[in-house]
Amino acid sequence: MAVAGQTFGIVGALAAFPRRLATREVERQGGHLRRGVTRQTSHLVFGRGLLAKASEAQIEARFAETSQGRFLLSENGFLRLLGLLRSPETSTLTRQALIDQSRLSPRTFDFLSLFDAFEHAAEPYSFRDLILARKYADLIASGAPWSAIARSVSRTRSVASLARLSLHHEGSDAIYVRGGEGLSELDGQLLFDLGTPDDVELDDLFSQAEAAEADRLYDEAAALYQRCLAIDPTDPVAAFNRANCLKAGGRQLEAAHDYARALKLDPSFVEAWFNLAGLMGERGRVDAARRHLQKAIELDGEYADAIFNLAKLEFDAGNLGEARRRWARYLELDSDSEWARTAARGVQFVDLQFIAKMGGRNA
Repeated sequence: MAVAGQTFGIVGALAAFPRRLATREVERQGGHLRRGVTRQTSHLVFGRGLLAKASEAQIEARFAETSQGRFLLSENGFLRLLGLLRSPETSTLTRQALIDQSRLSPRTFDFLSLFDAFEHAAEPYSFRDLILARKYADLIASGAPWSAIARSVSRTRSVASLARLSLHHEGSDAIYVRGGEGLSELDGQLLFDLGTPDDVELDDLFSQAEAAEADRLYDEAAALYQRCLAIDPTDPVAAFNRANCLKAGGRQLEAAHDYARALKLDPSFVEAWFNLAGLMGERGRVDAARRHLQKAIELDGEYADAIFNLAKLEFDAGNLGEARRRWARYLELDSDSEWARTAARGVQFVDLQFIAKMGGRNA
């Protein structure tokens, strides 16, 4: 799998490797690494730092929101893709074979795999992974949530070594090893303990900003995103998110500045073109809104929202032929929603106008 030309997003903080070094390596190989998720995100990395910051329900919700249509990677899978971590021995077992032989549910198996609870991050898996899967199935049967297993396993020095140990769950959110002196928690250093205070602070700030934004605390979120930008002025996603918060808080001029900042940092940021177009439209700057929507569609020809908005803009401006063309394209992408029904009515209205016009000429 090639890195060149791909856009990587990260959900949660990387626990085993500094993000700045991962960014440097992705860029060196011709790809792009962004904090957060955008329409252009092709590969999504789930950082193990998410286990320490979010509940199981929150992680599952974030997974549902972001994973659709993207190639998912664990931290180890990401590092192996970059050539920064050696792959384990060659293996032959499929994902389905491990699920069938361990009796883990597919959903649980996939979450454990996504947070590096196995020796391999993806198929083919090893026989050692099968042993681990069976141990995890026993823990699940005893009442352990998958997140407790993943959280405990992330603290061990070597996942493969767990295949030789007796694992137990004692009614808490921790997994224990039975040894000669009784039960003890899994512990140990992560594979690469190379994080810096700036990396940790930045990831924490970004997570706090996202949480404040989700709670509609827009001024607080904007201030937190600004602190992110003070640490890393090259982050287009932080600039874009701050612009969204400023716009939601009624600070339109500042929002336009931060949308422009995001686009200066990443001219291919489709959502920034789209949101800036909306802002320009609200301020009556129709020509600017049209240009920004056209740019968004040029970058992403299947961006249905941009196509619909451009059709409406052209309709309002009296450009009925162009409006019909855009609505017809929208209907190729969406034929079932309320927006699709509006687009269909728009096409029908324009057709009636043309028929009436032709009838008047023939009279």
